[in-house]
Amino acid sequence: MDLDTGHAYEDFRQEVRAFVARTWVMPDDASRAAAERAFRMRAAEAGYLYAYVPRDYGGGGGSHDPLKSTIVREEFARAGAPGELDGIGTRMLVPTLLAKGADWQKEKFIRPTLFGDFVWCQGYSEPGSGSDLASIKTKAELMGDDWVINGSKIWTSSAHRADFMFVLVRTEPDAAKHQGISYLLLDMTSPGITIRPLRQMHGDADFNQVFFDDVRTPAHWIVGERGGGWNVSRVTVTFERAAINGPDAIDDLIERLKRLARATRRDGRPLMEREDIIQAFGVLEGHRLAHRYSVMRQNSMDRAGQNPGVATLVNKLYGTDIGLKIAELAQELLGDGNLLMPAEGVTRENMDWPYWIMRSLGVTIAGGTSNIQRNIIAERGLGMPRDTSQQ
Repeated sequence: MDLDTGHAYEDFRQEVRAFVARTWVMPDDASRAAAERAFRMRAAEAGYLYAYVPRDYGGGGGSHDPLKSTIVREEFARAGAPGELDGIGTRMLVPTLLAKGADWQKEKFIRPTLFGDFVWCQGYSEPGSGSDLASIKTKAELMGDDWVINGSKIWTSSAHRADFMFVLVRTEPDAAKHQGISYLLLDMTSPGITIRPLRQMHGDADFNQVFFDDVRTPAHWIVGERGGGWNVSRVTVTFERAAINGPDAIDDLIERLKRLARATRRDGRPLMEREDIIQAFGVLEGHRLAHRYSVMRQNSMDRAGQNPGVATLVNKLYGTDIGLKIAELAQELLGDGNLLMPAEGVTRENMDWPYWIMRSLGVTIAGGTSNIQRNIIAERGLGMPRDTSQQ
């Protein structure tokens, strides 16, 4: 692994730092959304944000350079400036459209998605078809110039506020299980869509079940070939897994947890002074560094034109495991306070740690369960047989 960035990258860091200093001014709460959007657009025009996206679609138009992307994230975070929007649309749909979408789809959807004008949700899981995604039953029939969709999706994050959905549907009912699936885009204001919130144990209802009753979407709103949606979905899932509990997210959680340990007193002293808590943070620090340096090694190999191999498959699984360890320590720090549900008038910010603790198990399911990811690592990464009884 070569971590020597050299003069060119250090010059780039100074360039980014100067850009942020002259461009970003911390706004008040009332004008924050507009200020962040304007800054993101200027940063993309300068080539710092969405560098992998062509300029024709609103991106920076540069080549993929993971080290430069890391420098941009670090310098933007250092100044409190907004980085790339973190969401289903930017992290999952945009890379999929770049890889598999038609030109008109890129032109229509990518730029508004990058800057928050279009909010997306993902229609993959169904009742009875979660980990076994290829068994979906929601169907779409081509009638004239439209696909007509009937069925339902579940665990659909942000469906209640999304403008559009990318959805997997079965278009060839007689085809083999992994075939006959198509990847469609649809407008969430279309007639026939019913959204039912799913109340979670922490009180929020970010997940939903979505019902389709003769919902129409234009025939050309298909990504890739008819019946080829399974291959398109693999692109999306790859980016979904990469976005879950990456090193930056883990760093943020651990730093926030340290602040909690310093602020929480028990038996007259801060919990951060207790030897068992110090030791627990030491263990977390080891995992954090291992995760970050593994990703840095992958970036170094990528920059050198080498294939990191199975290591890329481990990122999501390891990040998820660290998230669970963080939740366990947070539970210890909060003690009995973690048992309280928010009282009337209490904001979500006051409930961030109980919320994360309850949500942490869900992260082991998002983007494919941890056990599914272990199977992928074993089969695709290590070449192990799918059925051990055949050995």
